[in-house]
Amino acid sequence: MALKFFERYLLKTPVIRFGPTLRYIELPIELITHTVLHELANKCPNLTHMLLDFSTAMQLHDFSELQTFPTKLRYLCICLSEVIFMEGFMRKIYNFINGLEVLHLIGTYEKVEEEEEEIYEVINVHKLKSATPNLRVINLYGINFVDDSHIDAFSSNCIQLECLAVNYCNKVTGSTLKTVFQRSKRLTCLLMNGTSLHSEHVMAVEWDKSSIQELDITATDLSTECLIDMLTRIPSLRFLRAGQINGFNDSVLKAWMEQGVTKNLVALDLDSSDNITDEGLHKFLAKNGNQLLGLVLSGMPHITDQLWMSVLPILNNARILMMGTPERLGVNIHVDQLMDGIATHCLKLERLELRWDPENLRFSDKSQKAIDTIRVKCLKLKSFVLSDGRYYEIVKANFERADRMTVVRTSTSCRTSIYYLLQNYRDLIFN
Repeated sequence: MALKFFERYLLKTPVIRFGPTLRYIELPIELITHTVLHELANKCPNLTHMLLDFSTAMQLHDFSELQTFPTKLRYLCICLSEVIFMEGFMRKIYNFINGLEVLHLIGTYEKVEEEEEEIYEVINVHKLKSATPNLRVINLYGINFVDDSHIDAFSSNCIQLECLAVNYCNKVTGSTLKTVFQRSKRLTCLLMNGTSLHSEHVMAVEWDKSSIQELDITATDLSTECLIDMLTRIPSLRFLRAGQINGFNDSVLKAWMEQGVTKNLVALDLDSSDNITDEGLHKFLAKNGNQLLGLVLSGMPHITDQLWMSVLPILNNARILMMGTPERLGVNIHVDQLMDGIATHCLKLERLELRWDPENLRFSDKSQKAIDTIRVKCLKLKSFVLSDGRYYEIVKANFERADRMTVVRTSTSCRTSIYYLLQNYRDLIFN
């Protein structure tokens, strides 16, 4: 009865009230029925963005009577279930979604337990790619059955592909990347965080002939040789996330810098890259720091406020900065001095995160002055993330007194990223 009530409420209120003006809608499994979809198709002709959440489903509704579906969709996000096969629903909508430009398939990566369970291919990617030839952005997030054959399938039919994200699809090894780049001449963004990339597959790609500008290879096992080979052959890389890689060291930074291909770099994330020294970083930033809009050097105990104070004058265009490690250090971080440096040199700053343990932050009775300075000078600051502790409370109270209630946040509820600087960032947002 409750489900029928919600269905009737949706049909009578939003659809009728908003009708032609409705452009975006999110539907939980309870409301993904042929009746609701028919009404949306008939009464919402300008609907362009839709999210269908099947993630909690244990059983699909009967779609045998589904005869129509919104036809002007530009963006479709489907949250998959672990156990429900989608083909009965998907075959009913294939004829209506050939205008899609942005597709998100969201898996159950965050729900996976450590014990090995049987993996089901709950959606037929090979059929889906035939129905969506106009895709520009494809995001396959945390899907445990997605492998290189699925990437190859999309690339074979989507000639306008600009951005491909397969973050946390751990069956992806990169074996089809060479073919993907040969087919997809417009592919400028490749996000492969948490995949199982093999160095030999990555080295086989003709990077020098590609159009790639944005790359995420965080938490992969690529070798130092592979990283040098790849980075020195990409001519116009503007965005790189390469944290949590043991093979990323000073020799990679040096070879990359000496090759002269870092002139377009505007965003760099080297989170938890313990094999990079502060000396190697300083040399790299001295040459490239003034062009960076985003820089992440968090998760490295040896990178303290001393390095940051020395490079802040160079980072005068920075919009996103992330520094510090939650590990307890043997040295203290003089945060007042750091705040003064940021306020003096980084006037364009929009997002800042200090991840140091509260016990390592040292501040004086005059810290309010330093906080006032950063608040008054960094007027574009939207997010200031700190570990929960006394200093966080001081900063939060300072900003709240100035009616900037939402700026200061804790690291338990917020994490800064340079993804904001991706050219297709708005299309990559889901949920």
